[in-house]
Parts: sequence; structure tokens; C-alpha cells
Amino acid sequence: MKTVPMFVHAITLDRDSNSPILILKDGSGTRTLAIWIGLLEATAIATELESLEFARPMTHDLALNLLEAAGARIARIVVNDLKENTYHAEVILEKDGEFMAVDARPSDAVALALRAEADILVNEEVLEKAQPFEERTAKEPVIMQGDRKEQDQEKWNKILEELDPDAFKYKM
Repeated sequence: MKTVPMFVHAITLDRDSNSPILILKDGSGTRTLAIWIGLLEATAIATELESLEFARPMTHDLALNLLEAAGARIARIVVNDLKENTYHAEVILEKDGEFMAVDARPSDAVALALRAEADILVNEEVLEKAQPFEERTAKEPVIMQGDRKEQDQEKWNKILEELDPDAFKYKM
């Protein structure tokens, strides 16, 4: 199956739902894939894009540390399917010259790929199935690599400061 190398272009917010949208683009900037993701996953991606360091490992950092301790590495991730409006991905691991695919949500796979400096690939078939992303669907980018990074950092900091920690506590 043919794959297209892509990179994280932006994390933006849906105008209607305020849900984060992960925007992937190909190297030429002509093809875009928009994936609606959760706030926690958006935060995991954004903190890596912004090179923020924490005193203790966050979840995706822990996963990467566990892989490294086991002698494995993330070779690449692939957004490999779109079924019933849900994107699917695989994290491709390499250990001792052997490769293994592990099912993952695209947001988690991208968060891991950024930390591991692994390639982000999208199956051509997924790009063909995906509905075109309309910029008007989104608000101004919250995090964007490139020339707007400093402007967008202020917006992202404001969103993080306004988060209600009680909304993320697990109920037992």
C-alpha cells in the first residue's frame, strides 16, 4: 500500500464543538488530513511540539521509555484506515531487525512519533476517503509549526491555564 509522508502542521479547534483538530500535511503542503482528537491527546502533541519538559514522565514519554528499556524503537507510524468516520493507525516497532505493528489511535501514534522522531505516514487510500478539510471549520490555529509559533504559543498557554483539573480526574 502506498503511503504519503506527512508532518504535524497544526492543532486547531473546531468552531462548533471546540474539539481539537490535528492537522497533518504532506511535504508540498498540498494535501491535508484533519483528525478530530481529544484534549488530552492534543496536549500531549502540543507539549512535544513546544519542547516542554516535565519533572516526571508523562504517559507517552513512559511508553517510549518502556520500549527503549525493552530494546525496541518506534520505526514509524501509519494512519492506515478510515472506518465509520474513525481513523485508525499503527505504530511500527523494530527490535533486533524484526518489525511489529501495534494498533493505536492516530493521536497517540502521532504523540509517540514526535517523541521518537519517527516518520508519520498516511495510506493513500485514507487520504482519498477523507473529506477535504475546510479552514473555516476551525478557529485560528492554536499551535502551529513555523512562523506563527510564538503568536500561537500565547493562545495555547491560555487554553491550558483555563483547563479545569477536576474534568480530568478518573472516577473509581
